[in-house]
Amino acid sequence: MADVLEGEEPKLSKKELNKLARKAKKDAITQEKGGSQQQQGASEEEDYSKDLYGSYGLVNSKEKKELNFLRVRDVNSSVANQTIWVRGRVHTSRSKGKNCFLVIRQGVNTVQVAMFLNDKISKQMLKFVSSISKESIVDVQATVNVAQSPIESCTQKDVELTPLQVFVVSASAPKLPLQIEDASRKAPSEEEKNTDKENKLAVVNLDTRLDNRVIDLRTTTSQAIFRIQAGICNQFRNILDARGFVEIMAPKIISAPSEGGANVFEVSYFKGSAYLAQSPQLYKQMAIAGDFEKVYTIGPVFRAEDSNTHRHMTEFVGLDLEMAFNFHYHEVMETIANVLTELFKGLQERYPDEISAVGNQYPAEPFQFCEPPLILKYPDAIAILRENGVEIGDEEDLSTPVEKLLGRLVKDKYKTDFYVLDKFPLAVRPFYTMPDAHDQKYSNSYDMFMRGEEILSGAQRIHDPDMLVERAKHHAVDLAKIQAYIDAFKYGCPPHAGGGIGLERVTMLFLGLHNIRLASLFPRDPKRITP
Repeated sequence: MADVLEGEEPKLSKKELNKLARKAKKDAITQEKGGSQQQQGASEEEDYSKDLYGSYGLVNSKEKKELNFLRVRDVNSSVANQTIWVRGRVHTSRSKGKNCFLVIRQGVNTVQVAMFLNDKISKQMLKFVSSISKESIVDVQATVNVAQSPIESCTQKDVELTPLQVFVVSASAPKLPLQIEDASRKAPSEEEKNTDKENKLAVVNLDTRLDNRVIDLRTTTSQAIFRIQAGICNQFRNILDARGFVEIMAPKIISAPSEGGANVFEVSYFKGSAYLAQSPQLYKQMAIAGDFEKVYTIGPVFRAEDSNTHRHMTEFVGLDLEMAFNFHYHEVMETIANVLTELFKGLQERYPDEISAVGNQYPAEPFQFCEPPLILKYPDAIAILRENGVEIGDEEDLSTPVEKLLGRLVKDKYKTDFYVLDKFPLAVRPFYTMPDAHDQKYSNSYDMFMRGEEILSGAQRIHDPDMLVERAKHHAVDLAKIQAYIDAFKYGCPPHAGGGIGLERVTMLFLGLHNIRLASLFPRDPKRITP
């Protein structure tokens, strides 16, 4: 560079001028690019929906909120164009590009939520909702819109929800031990297994269901089963209350086996031992001796039977009843049979949707019964079996396979899944069963069956203490262990009869389920004591 006088601008060479020009241009581009990035960043950070979604955090009752929630079952076209709040679980979730679809489940009901990116739903909100894990509980404020075409995947087919706000109430772990869709899937038939081996969908086996029962209980099928089961208890109470029965509470810790047998759980009781009740029978009968006339009780029953079958459990719920009669035990037997047919009718009238939901996963013929109920004498049942090639003695008890066969034969002949078998041989009944007055080979006892399986065993009880002692000795029962039972009849007791019903068996057989464990909330059997 040439020397310059003070106050003069330095003269630059052509090369230097070009270099400065290139630098200025580069700086301008960088500045322009930086400004653009800054502007773009500001645009991306702008979340105009930030107050409309998120998580409540831990709901620990720190504040009250007055939100009026609508039940999912009530979300239909009658509330179209209204803004509502619903709470439910994220049943399914799928997102693509600028939209997201959720199915919200509440009990057995489901509704679709359709979310689209717009001037009210930001990209950040869409991303948040898309990331909510399945089975999380959410609150959704939404507008109800009539669906353009039926939404076949939901129970609420005629509407869908356009969300305004979405908040997580309780988040689920993202990895589930079983998928609700798999647990809800109908098990393939043997034919389907053989013909479509390549496209098999996952089906959850029974042990996996029971190991993860809390999740399995969320399926539509499980929800329906236990709502029906609650209905059985409710109707049992209501029907008996209307007939003048009194509900009693019988103890479950007793001093001696209630059935006088060996299949009993012994437990430590302070310095001695006690037993878990196999039946509330002693206490039902004592209530009759105490002049209650008609009683029933609902409660757990314990059987220490090492039976790993589709219909046995070590703990189940007993629906037991006992009733004084005037002259004939049929007064009681017919009352019980009529109570059950009234109960069946009530279930079919009140729970058609639940029965249908169970049938979708576990198909079965609708339960049939006749009014008045069919009552067969034991010798007549033996005759039917012999006509169909079964070799069986007059006083022989029925095995499980023979019971099932008899059930099918009765269904074919009388068109009923429910019937009563009366007059069992005395030799196959407990010591407290009253012998038949006309033929001592038989007894005043009865069983009741659904789909060829026993659900109730009952009889007229011996109410005379001397006769009771005689029959106990005949059965080699230790009198010392049943002395309290015998003493209950020393001061006069009306003739009476009754029976015990297994709640889970009634549920299983009414719905045509293949395993009683599906009809027990948390089943107990010889191999399962948890959860």
